[in-house]
Amino acid sequence: MSTSPTPATASAAIFARFLDIEQQARAAASSEELAYCIVNDSQPLFGYRHAALVINGRVRAVTGVTQPAPHAPFVAFIERACARLQAAEGKPLNQCGVIEAVQLDEQSRSDWLTLSAPEALWSPLKDRQGEGFGGIWYAREQPWQNADRVLAEQLAGTFSHAWLALEPQTNRWHHRKGRWKIAIPLLALLACLFIPVRQSVLAPAEVVPHLGRVVAAPLDGVIQSFAVQPNQSVHQGDVLVRFDDTTLKAQADVAERSLNVAEAEFRASSQRAFQDADSKAKLDFLAAQVAQKRAERDYASALLSRTEIHADRDGIAVFADADRWIGKPVRTGERLMELADPALAALRIELDVGDAIQLKQDAPITLFLDSDPITPYAAKLERIAYESEQTPTGNLAYRLDGRFSDAPPRIGLRGTAKLSGEYVPLAVYLFRRPLSVIRQAIGL
Repeated sequence: MSTSPTPATASAAIFARFLDIEQQARAAASSEELAYCIVNDSQPLFGYRHAALVINGRVRAVTGVTQPAPHAPFVAFIERACARLQAAEGKPLNQCGVIEAVQLDEQSRSDWLTLSAPEALWSPLKDRQGEGFGGIWYAREQPWQNADRVLAEQLAGTFSHAWLALEPQTNRWHHRKGRWKIAIPLLALLACLFIPVRQSVLAPAEVVPHLGRVVAAPLDGVIQSFAVQPNQSVHQGDVLVRFDDTTLKAQADVAERSLNVAEAEFRASSQRAFQDADSKAKLDFLAAQVAQKRAERDYASALLSRTEIHADRDGIAVFADADRWIGKPVRTGERLMELADPALAALRIELDVGDAIQLKQDAPITLFLDSDPITPYAAKLERIAYESEQTPTGNLAYRLDGRFSDAPPRIGLRGTAKLSGEYVPLAVYLFRRPLSVIRQAIGL
């Protein structure tokens, strides 16, 4: 009577072993314990020489090894072979099946002959969405049968479920291709930082007269009235400003009377000089006194004639507000307004010292007016001040002057000027201000 097991008995033993492996996998308390179960406990079921657990392209466990060395030849071979198969057309690692040598590169085929058994079966591990996050490489001397593939596929489902329960954050397997998906955009972004761009800066600007004539106070006095309004057209000879002449008229009248008295005394002494020696001696003194009084009279008359300022050319009167000048005492030479040709306008820019960049002569400028921010006005840089000055807002700024390339806007309008400098790498353009702030903060 034969004692060899019947097919039914062998199938029952295989099934019992299968259930035992599933139970051990589900009972694993850690991913390390589960990994050991995957590559060792199923060896009696499949009769393989060795198995390797691969998670996201990295070998996590090998048959008979407590902790696989990352740079061991067999580990390197498995990872390189999986990377090759992951990148191959048809995605052979997404399905359970036998691995053929023709699917690998020459180096991997050579390593296979020396490091692994000749027959290999790949069993993928998948998440709930059916996306692979790893797999098991089984290798043995005997060819793999269809029944082996079915058993390996069923066990892979159990192993996947158990693994995700222990490490729920396991990502989908992108391996090196996934890395390149991240690396390529990063490299492209890094390359973009070296793209040359034109450095530019924004600064407040005002349209001012070009070659205008400054109208200054001709004397010390109090302004009585302005005969023109801001930006009003004037002609040569028109009255612009009137000073209070009450005091000057009185001074001129007193000077005139003093001159008359001095002349009368001089005439009287001249008549007495023929008979009186003392009167003759005083003639030189009285003549000098007459000359002095006449000079005082002429000076008072000249001041009185300056109480009205007249336009010495055609143009427009450029000043801010007449009301703030009425009744205000001014000193000789104090600026009151400017006579300008409306067709000749320039651009005055106040560039904050913190925004200063390298600018060349004739650097392009684009002006956007506050009253018309859509329409740009082209200009070119003419002059840059070497020293900064304090602006009315209290900031330090460099004064820049520009000339319009085409018809200028109305004098007195304000806006924002965009000044374009030299070409610099995009990284310098983006990080110039932050680096400057950091440098000042740390004292470099």
